[in-house]
Amino acid sequence: MATLLQLPILILMFSFLMSTAIANILFEEASASTSAPQHSRPSQLFQPNKDDQFYGASVFGPVLHSLGFQELAMAVHSLSASSSFNTWTGPSTVFAPTDASIRSCSSCSVTRLLQEHTVPGIFSLHYLQTLAFGTKIETMVPGRCLTVTSAVNNTKIFIGGVEITHPDLFNNGLIVVHGLDGFVSHLSPFSCNIERVNSVSFPFQPSDRSHSVPSFAIMRLMLRDAMVRLRMNGFSILALALRLKYPELVSLQNMTVFTLDDASIFTGGQAYVSNVRFHIVPNRLLLAADLQKLPVATLLPTLEPDQKLKVTTAGGGAMPIRINYVRIKKPDVMHNLKIVVHDLYMPFPHLHQAEAVVDGIGPLGLDGAEMEIPVNKSCSVAGTDGSGSCAVVPNSEIKPTAELGMEDHHGL
Repeated sequence: MATLLQLPILILMFSFLMSTAIANILFEEASASTSAPQHSRPSQLFQPNKDDQFYGASVFGPVLHSLGFQELAMAVHSLSASSSFNTWTGPSTVFAPTDASIRSCSSCSVTRLLQEHTVPGIFSLHYLQTLAFGTKIETMVPGRCLTVTSAVNNTKIFIGGVEITHPDLFNNGLIVVHGLDGFVSHLSPFSCNIERVNSVSFPFQPSDRSHSVPSFAIMRLMLRDAMVRLRMNGFSILALALRLKYPELVSLQNMTVFTLDDASIFTGGQAYVSNVRFHIVPNRLLLAADLQKLPVATLLPTLEPDQKLKVTTAGGGAMPIRINYVRIKKPDVMHNLKIVVHDLYMPFPHLHQAEAVVDGIGPLGLDGAEMEIPVNKSCSVAGTDGSGSCAVVPNSEIKPTAELGMEDHHGL
């Protein structure tokens, strides 16, 4: 009986505690505009419409306002029609200075600060920690870059020398907001340059603008983003190739690129330089998870006319996926909204050349890793009891990988 009497009391106490907690949450939400930015906010309030592929600039205002960045929120509405915010409506990352730090700079243009503190693409704290020291990320202002640096062991991340003190305040997959301990001063025209080497960025073209964002305008920004990130992370040759092929690549919907890092190209992978187009799959964005799903004999088109790549070993099993008998060393070394890059052990041989030598490779693939391949055997009956033996037929002499005779298709 005592237990039955205690049950209503416990229910009443629980209801009171829940009501108090909800009231506290509502109070905190109501005071957000006057308090410092919180460490976390419910991203569900600004979940994207699944039928819309991109965000518009108008979404930035409510997001920044809800996080307590009133100065930046007001600057969103004052952006002119010629602003890059109205050209780029894809995923973006904002490195947000506090209202107090912005007000401390009487000569600063808040609108300009917002543009120079916003970059196209998703840069979560985890991803920023993987970037090389000194990586430059181009902002919404063409030719202006923020420099990413870090303390020992990536315990602290700095943007333009200003520490990120409130990382990942907001992240719903299309907008990321980090809180800064101060602001980055207006960026120099040389901010994208490394020792004043020409930038890999491209100027905004008047023809790129229209009332609706054309796909090539988005691709142009994604190419620029990819080139900066590749250049700073050991893929300078590929970055240069993308720049040289820019007029052809900007018209693509998206693309998958297979590449070698600079060190591999200089130590035996020179064939890649003349075959870059053979390593680009146009109009298909194939992340590592997508590649793993491709069945054997899947053909992938390339930018090289009448030349296709072939999945020779399917992924997902005991053996790693191989394309043209070559294994992927590091998948997804760089990816954004339109471009994904995979690192290879060696350049892709053209298919007829690879098939001509694969029978002589033995248990190792073209990259020296274990590989299952058919082996020709000859068998003979050894006795009247029907028992027999099989012997492996000696294979013809194998030419070294460097002698596969890569064709020069002027890939750059």
